[in-house]
Amino acid sequence: MPKFYARRRLSILTALTGLIASAALFNSPTASAALPTPVSASTARSYLASLKVATENRTGYSRDLFPHWITISGTCNTRETVLKRDGSNVVTDSSCAAISGSWYSPYDGATWTAASDLDIDHLVPLAEAWDSGAGAWTTSQRQAFANDLTRPQLIAVTDNVNQAKGDQDPATWVPSRSAYVCTYVRAWVQVKYYYDLSVDSAEKTALTNYLAAC
Repeated sequence: MPKFYARRRLSILTALTGLIASAALFNSPTASAALPTPVSASTARSYLASLKVATENRTGYSRDLFPHWITISGTCNTRETVLKRDGSNVVTDSSCAAISGSWYSPYDGATWTAASDLDIDHLVPLAEAWDSGAGAWTTSQRQAFANDLTRPQLIAVTDNVNQAKGDQDPATWVPSRSAYVCTYVRAWVQVKYYYDLSVDSAEKTALTNYLAAC
């Protein structure tokens, strides 16, 4: 084959490869939330079996009893730290506020490019924790829970999805994106187990059923 045609063929192949790669990038999520990996389904089932089953009690609850979005490092608070962790190409200003980036919400599969479209979800809600035993904790213990970056407890998700979830447990709410349900319930059980929180009977039944399918 003449060199001219060989070079032309190579040029066409290179261009096609570039187009295919660009298309793949365009069709892929631009960021993935980096929730700390929860325990396995088998471990979660073991943890769930050991959790105390009790009726929930919300008497005396106030969100203010869980100091949250504390300073983590420099000028960055917990919310800003999770936004940087869970986003892609996140740029922050001098006060650590995210001014650009991309975030993929695993609850609903949406991708956002404005931090204002994201909430930081307490996977086990603060009110749920109170109902399950946190009412007996000290303020410092509740603060640690509300800002826990080590356990799979905090994650950046679509704001209205988080608001629709509210303080519901898995008996009445799990992510609409079915591919994430197993991760969600494994994380839920791990957090409850670590903090020695109880479950109510409907919650335990739901968790048992979901984990059986993981």
